[in-house]
Amino acid sequence: MPTSEFFGAYWSGSELATNGVILLNLIGALLLGMLVGYERAYHGRAAGMRTYGLVCMASAALTVVGGYPDFWFGGHTANAVMGTDPTRVIQGIVTGIGFLGAGVIMREGFNISGLTTAASIWASSVIGILVGVGFYLAAMGLALLCAMVMIYLSKIELLLPSRHAIAITMRFKAGFTPQEEQLRKLARDRGYEVAGGSLMISQEEGKMEWRFVALALGKRAGAPLPQLAAEMARFEGIDAFHLTHARN
Repeated sequence: MPTSEFFGAYWSGSELATNGVILLNLIGALLLGMLVGYERAYHGRAAGMRTYGLVCMASAALTVVGGYPDFWFGGHTANAVMGTDPTRVIQGIVTGIGFLGAGVIMREGFNISGLTTAASIWASSVIGILVGVGFYLAAMGLALLCAMVMIYLSKIELLLPSRHAIAITMRFKAGFTPQEEQLRKLARDRGYEVAGGSLMISQEEGKMEWRFVALALGKRAGAPLPQLAAEMARFEGIDAFHLTHARN
């Protein structure tokens, strides 16, 4: 087979049409993943629109690629995969990259960082898989979509209604017993509410420590951290405290 004909098969009309169908699947999966991710981001969860969008889109890419085996490797599938099973290779790659992505996720108290980085690493492996099986146009489209998600989606999130979250740690003086209802009232008076199921209570050397996440009642609601810190420093019974934005 002539070299030009061999490489031209990767850009034939049928091959490009298949890539186009794959791209439509990727865009649809991205939008649906972002929809689910927005619900999580609105409620102050660590994984947001970018993480959900990347994972959903990459998962769709892995699934849809298995539906067009006749177009793998520019249609030279019979010769290229003789004696091998590419789906097993793909499975091994995804599993290995999953462990690599887990290594960049860091958690400190209520703060979780690295989720979007882990999702982008996993998505980049799918881009490599698409290139490997010869879906060049789909691979370029997936790379462009991933880049747009990571660059622009955070800016779009700022325009949408949301509720920022603050991770709070309060250590009380020995013998002081805080009241949960009073704590919740103090939070509401400052534009926050204690997130359900986030309260953690511990005691060491006679001093109680409360940890919880406070969700702003609205996008513009909630006192800023410096104001909260200044007020908390004057609260009776507090020995030490720690405030930080709960982020991903």
